[in-house]
Amino acid sequence: MEIRQSIHSDHAKQLDTEALRRAFLIENIFTADDYTLTYSHIDRIIIGGVMPVNRPVTLGDEMGKALGVSYFLERRELGVINIGGPGQAVIDGKTWEMGQEEALYVGKGARTLQFRSLDPACPARFYFNSAPAHCTFPDRKITLAEAASTTLGAAATANRRTIHRFIVPDVLPTCQLTMGLTRLESGSLWNTMPCHTHDRRMEVYFYFDLPDESAVFHMMGEPQQTRHLLVHNEQAVISPSWSIHAGVGTQCYAFIWGMVGENQIFDDMDPVNISALR
Repeated sequence: MEIRQSIHSDHAKQLDTEALRRAFLIENIFTADDYTLTYSHIDRIIIGGVMPVNRPVTLGDEMGKALGVSYFLERRELGVINIGGPGQAVIDGKTWEMGQEEALYVGKGARTLQFRSLDPACPARFYFNSAPAHCTFPDRKITLAEAASTTLGAAATANRRTIHRFIVPDVLPTCQLTMGLTRLESGSLWNTMPCHTHDRRMEVYFYFDLPDESAVFHMMGEPQQTRHLLVHNEQAVISPSWSIHAGVGTQCYAFIWGMVGENQIFDDMDPVNISALR
């Protein structure tokens, strides 16, 4: 498990490109027949991926040792979204079928987590976020039809997009984790502009469905001290609560967002006018 320490906003102003990437960019999410984990000190979120190809992949008790507990979800909750082929998540012996762009919430206390692909030629790709949890809520699968979905933006401003809110209070209860998937329409490039911050929550963006030789310029930093990260397909960016988070792609794409913090109010944000950005 890779550890990422918190970075103060004053420190971030001094970082060059490579240092920014080391602090905030997660370049490798999926490894065949294995899982990856990145632990951020920012609100203690864990970001990772599971890609079973030729055999099931189990997140076993060995993960607990690094967290100082007996097993991974002893004191945590988990959100999973499959961006690959059809798969299965087996949680404490119960099998959940997961198609492409379907989500699963796993409550605190689940001990045995196993992930499978149904077709090795088109493996499932389970992206997940995990947050500390204080109580247990029921496991639940969420389909696209069950998500709270909203279409925003306009073609004229190149930000026409549909936001699918999978793991939010309007759909199901959780301790603090919220997750969803946003897909841009053809011809749109900006995922959020005008941008915003939210001091009460951090956020992670995971970009996908980017063809080779395409990229997203992810904007970050304080509104008057902006920086950018060049992000490629199936890479993630950790966004502290003091940072803006917006991106523009070389073509349309999709991304999964996950938030952890003080509240779960989706529109509790502080907008920043474009004229105020520097």
